[in-house]
Amino acid sequence: MSTTTLAVLVPLLPFLGAALGLLTGRSAPGFARPLAVLPTLLAAVLAVVVAARMGGGAGAGVRPLDAATRLTPTGSVPVDLALHIDGFAALVAVLVGVVATCVQLYSTGYLRDDPRYPSYAALVSLFTSAMLLVVYAGDLMLLLVGWEVMGVCSYFLVGHYWETPEARAASVKAFLVTKLGDVPFLIGLFLLADDAGSFRVTRILDTAAHGGLHHPTLVALLLLAGVAGKSAQFPLHTWLPDAMAGPTPVSALIHAATMVAAGVYLVARLLPVFAASTAALVVLAVVAAVTMTGSALAALAQDDIKRVLAYSTVGQLGYMSGALALGDRDAAVFHLLSHAAFKALLFLGAGVVIHAAGTNSLAAMSRTGGLARRIPDAFWTMTLGLLALAAIPPFAGFFSKESVLGAAENAALGGSAPASTATGHGVAAAPAIDPAASTAIGWTVLLAGLATALLTGAYAARLWLLAFRGRGAPAPDHGPGPAVMNAVLWVLAVPTVGFGVLAWHLGGWFDGQRLTPALNTSVLATGVALVGAGALYAAWRRTAPRTAATPLGAVAAHPEAEPALSEAEAIAAHPLAYGDIADAPDPADPGRLLLGPLHRHAAAGFHLDALYDLALVRTVRAGAVLVRFLDREVVDTYVRGAGGAPRRLGAAVRRTQTGNVQSYLSALIAGSVVLAIAAVLVAAGA
Repeated sequence: MSTTTLAVLVPLLPFLGAALGLLTGRSAPGFARPLAVLPTLLAAVLAVVVAARMGGGAGAGVRPLDAATRLTPTGSVPVDLALHIDGFAALVAVLVGVVATCVQLYSTGYLRDDPRYPSYAALVSLFTSAMLLVVYAGDLMLLLVGWEVMGVCSYFLVGHYWETPEARAASVKAFLVTKLGDVPFLIGLFLLADDAGSFRVTRILDTAAHGGLHHPTLVALLLLAGVAGKSAQFPLHTWLPDAMAGPTPVSALIHAATMVAAGVYLVARLLPVFAASTAALVVLAVVAAVTMTGSALAALAQDDIKRVLAYSTVGQLGYMSGALALGDRDAAVFHLLSHAAFKALLFLGAGVVIHAAGTNSLAAMSRTGGLARRIPDAFWTMTLGLLALAAIPPFAGFFSKESVLGAAENAALGGSAPASTATGHGVAAAPAIDPAASTAIGWTVLLAGLATALLTGAYAARLWLLAFRGRGAPAPDHGPGPAVMNAVLWVLAVPTVGFGVLAWHLGGWFDGQRLTPALNTSVLATGVALVGAGALYAAWRRTAPRTAATPLGAVAAHPEAEPALSEAEAIAAHPLAYGDIADAPDPADPGRLLLGPLHRHAAAGFHLDALYDLALVRTVRAGAVLVRFLDREVVDTYVRGAGGAPRRLGAAVRRTQTGNVQSYLSALIAGSVVLAIAAVLVAAGA
């Protein structure tokens, strides 16, 4: 079977599984699990075969796979069903397939008794198919289809617990905020295609490399709006923490490995387009720096364990965006791959923790003893995941994060631009970035990255201490969780620990860049991460004795419930038992001690939602009230008047229709007399 055929089957198989799952979900629910797992697993295997046949991608001298067929004549810019698979696309597809398979397997245990499991599993398969389509697409219109299908699937999956108001609000918010970015994104795609005369990725890259874009800054900024929405970058990141109201497997799939990575992947795919505009790269660097530091501060203040991980995801995506602003596609995609593995592990581990503790509140977990002994699999794997998140060597996160910081150091010190800035899969060189701008971008990303590393070490240590070193009575025993959930955690622990060693071998899959750690940034970043963790530990030692003195409420989830139901109950009960889901009035929280007066602002996400409510929601509502007033009091007045005048005239005429012959004759005679008098007057010249 040809590589092209195999590549077509990779996104097609999950799509067929989704279609069959939706058709047979009610009539034959027993087939839901096989239809969820097997097509996704086979797609992952085929993605591995495609990657193996690529043999190292374009960076190792292997030509990318390009295949296309004309969809339909459009009369202007053609639309093709096209594939474009190079080394990094092949590896990202493997990542998506593996994580999606793990999520589907985990979900068979997590939602084992959920009556809506068939539709849930089908939507996960459809989402997986859409993301694989984005990865393999060689035409931007084909990519856009997958891009939008992911948004629709995210809406339904985040709102899976639609009985809870948090899930309903989160699904609507995720859909609207991402669509807010998709509108300028669509305009940017059309402008880009108009400049290049094609939606084909190869044609667009060639045009950008030869300086053929007429509006490079405008196009890049419009595309960045869509990227900010999809990849949860400032200022469109606020939907991601709220989306944690969805099931934990959804958080692991959509908000760690796939959907939020789509924006970063798009910028990496079209990097010569962005490199053609220095202004766009500067904007991307500033957005990345603000996103990194702001989300890390917010993560240090969150009470919901999944919201900590959500803000962490936002920050790690900021690292990837920072690498792309430096023009280093290799470092960005390397961090994308390693982050997806350890962050999926952390989210799935959080699901086990929530089930065992009966709550999603870290404040409540800090008052629960013996949790680590009851769930040893989740304890050990999450420990590995948190070490990778904090970029402690020799875990995967250390190598991938250091590749970003090393690129930032190189740019800050005036080093040469990466090859990925200047090339696009074999096309000619793009315009070089202004050296002064490159230096400024380098310092911006480097300083923000080091500050974020400090904060990451702190909030990773806080999560570990509050969740697994709590003090107090044990929570009600929920019994052993499904074995498949623990097995998936250990599967994801393998790349979490060992993926970093590929730093010496991945350069050939990308653009040939060096991905091994640089000495200066390695020592500095690891040092500041350890300082952050140490400061948090010191604060925890000081605040931990207060846990017994300030009880916050009882664990709310039912001890006999399945994992998914435990999570749904925990989400619904959190505001009642502990206060706002993002915060808890816990004086024993070491994050509160470290942040001081900044804590309440960080817990609220620096009030961006309140700002949006004031600037957008209330403005739109005020406009709607004004329109309603004008419609009722002005437009309707004219409409009523236009209808009232003929009605009154008709009423007057109706009164003359009495049916009395004498009245008719009298009116006829009177009218004749009036006409005669008028005729005489006219004839006399009066």
